[in-house]
Amino acid sequence: MILDRIVEATGIRVAREKQEESPESVKAAALALPADTGFPFEAALRQQDFNFICEVKKASPSKGIIAEHFPYLDIAREYEIAGAAAISVLTEPDFFKGDKRYLQEIANTVKIPVLRKDFIIDEYQIYQAKLWGASAILLICACLDVPTLTKFRELADSLGLSSLVEAHDEHEVQMAIACGARIIGVNNRNLKDFTVDVQNSVRLRNLVQDDVIFVSESGLETPEDIQVLRDNNIGVALMGETFMRSPDKVEKLAYLYGPTYYTPKVKMCGIYDVKTIPAIVEAKPDYMGLVFAPSRRRVTVDQAKEIVDALHKQYSYSSAIAQDGIASAENKDFRIKTVGVFVNESIENLVSISGEVGLDVIQLHGDEDESFIKALKKQTDLEVWKAVQIRSAEDAQAWSDSSADMLLFDAYHRIERGGTGEVFDWSCLDEFERPFMLAGGIDSTNVARAIRTVRPYGIDISSGIETEGVKDKEKIRTFTNMVKRIAY
Repeated sequence: MILDRIVEATGIRVAREKQEESPESVKAAALALPADTGFPFEAALRQQDFNFICEVKKASPSKGIIAEHFPYLDIAREYEIAGAAAISVLTEPDFFKGDKRYLQEIANTVKIPVLRKDFIIDEYQIYQAKLWGASAILLICACLDVPTLTKFRELADSLGLSSLVEAHDEHEVQMAIACGARIIGVNNRNLKDFTVDVQNSVRLRNLVQDDVIFVSESGLETPEDIQVLRDNNIGVALMGETFMRSPDKVEKLAYLYGPTYYTPKVKMCGIYDVKTIPAIVEAKPDYMGLVFAPSRRRVTVDQAKEIVDALHKQYSYSSAIAQDGIASAENKDFRIKTVGVFVNESIENLVSISGEVGLDVIQLHGDEDESFIKALKKQTDLEVWKAVQIRSAEDAQAWSDSSADMLLFDAYHRIERGGTGEVFDWSCLDEFERPFMLAGGIDSTNVARAIRTVRPYGIDISSGIETEGVKDKEKIRTFTNMVKRIAY
């Protein structure tokens, strides 16, 4: 059988690798790395209503060479941008043409967790996975007995690695449960003869408790396949060949995931140079933010007036020269609103500056409380937004009844107020019901997951469209296109 041949070849390979790098040295190096990781692989698989583990795979025994041209880093980046929860990387060289280099470089390139996909038969391989940058390993029930599965899973736990324990039939699912697996994957492909039945994971789902992450693997190709999984309480799919053969992985994942049925508003914040205005007008965000508080992006009132004036002139010019009738109608009905960002400013100054500059929205990003917001709203007809730094769900819930027209949730920072590029745990917003803007470390690589995970009213981006602190027109364009492609 194919599996037996793979396991035999793996044993030979591991023995050779032990000669090249001793088990003692590999173990010592792995143990020297931080083990308190928080198990990011598991956390990622619980974030959305449905999650994809996308595979970087050059070949397989059943299909042969899948990708003659194999730009594995570009593929991994595409998966991350597309909104994958995690990436699976083949390191098995003989049958799948994998390589440890793929795992090492991908783990150093992307921000999402990476799974080492191999045929683990020796604890040496688990220490290797830790050294190579993996967040998780694959343990295959067809290759191991329950005591060994348990031993390997516990070793992985001690290193801060998650274990995806793979089964194919009822007996193997019971093995996975017996070894204490927190993630169980059911392979729709029989590893003994490589035949595929996509209903296999559906049939076995009811054997596993709901608190265990359940993954369907292999043979999934269409949105209908994914909907069948959703309908049967399966929240994760591991897919390789379908993605590898797709020339546009962003489009493919959006197609499989299904439409979001809405387009979030976009606010591009921290605009301080009038030279950025043409790129802003081309991108057509819903809001443009000007920072009046202490910041490297701070503008004076005079600078803000110049920028807003340039925005209006540039937009009017673009509308006037639009040749397409539909485009002209869109431009006529659309206007980029301006948002002033303030920290602990007096009501008198807020009203004065807003009027002088011609702002549409006042965003409070300091210690302003509810009584301040109510007092301000009595003095102005402009929208008032309140930015809240988030460390936990309680930070958001404390503002659920605020009189602010919009809440903006940002990552907590001890000193800086926004624009830090730091991301907070979006899952703490799961129970928050009123519309909100989402900020904090969002860029083109994670906006797809942000939209699907949190479903915010809008996205606020600043550092994510900058290069070395300067707004980058290409990043602005890329980000804008990304939002449009996801929210179809």
